[in-house]
Amino acid sequence: MSVKHPVISVTGSSGAGTTSVKRTFEQIFRREGVNAAYIEGDAFHRYDRGDMRRVMQEEGERGNNHFSHFGPAANLLEELEAVFRTYGETGLAKTRHYVHDAEEAALYGAPPGTFTSWQSLPEGSELLFYEGLHGALVSEGVNIARYADLKIGVVPIINLEWVQKIHRDKAERGYSTEAVMDTILRRMPDYVHYICPQFVETDINFQRVPTVDTSNPFTARWIPTADESMVIIRFRRPAGIDFPYLLSMISDSFMSRANSIVIPGSKLDLGMQLILTPFILQIAERARRSK
Repeated sequence: MSVKHPVISVTGSSGAGTTSVKRTFEQIFRREGVNAAYIEGDAFHRYDRGDMRRVMQEEGERGNNHFSHFGPAANLLEELEAVFRTYGETGLAKTRHYVHDAEEAALYGAPPGTFTSWQSLPEGSELLFYEGLHGALVSEGVNIARYADLKIGVVPIINLEWVQKIHRDKAERGYSTEAVMDTILRRMPDYVHYICPQFVETDINFQRVPTVDTSNPFTARWIPTADESMVIIRFRRPAGIDFPYLLSMISDSFMSRANSIVIPGSKLDLGMQLILTPFILQIAERARRSK
């Protein structure tokens, strides 16, 4: 952790909705005049798209049918930890971009499925913002969580997470339902061992729970809407959280436990704005005073 150069990480599985949470942070940064530098978890994959397919095939021939982006072997986790640590110490670090599609290819000047070259983050940023798979990881030889000043978990219940992933991968990447199912099954051991444990380390978890039937996510025709959902917000350290204020500001909300508030899905953006803005302002103000 760093007072002078703080780090905020948003962590969630593929299809969890971390990109939507990133947009809320961007709105807060813009409104409050916070100059943030950004890094993406995909930038720290070890292999580009072609090499990943090749390595997966080689691993499968060796009997390992569970090689995935969720696990350490497919990622540069030591390098990611070093970025968190270096930024906290100096306010400087390097990153790159993973090019997902043709639109990003035009933006970054590299083919889809490849990486751009490593480049230094812009100088003068007030904090570092990470969004990806491993922002709160603690595993053998790596402790990324200790370098983040605010850790956010985005954790829809697993059937909803799968519904969101299936619809995204089919619509944006042209995958079949069967191909997405294969990906989910291949990733399951790494999901259990490397994704789920992070949500013990996170400071705040946002868990969306649908109020409609998602018992078979592989046949769901639509993603449940915000109005068809509730969101459980769990605070790792509830001391200092003004729950009466949140309950008064967010209609139809209630406390489910001493450290958890439940809000309507349609009020998620409002809830994140009310909860996250004070944290961001506190972190940014501490950093400004330390310089």
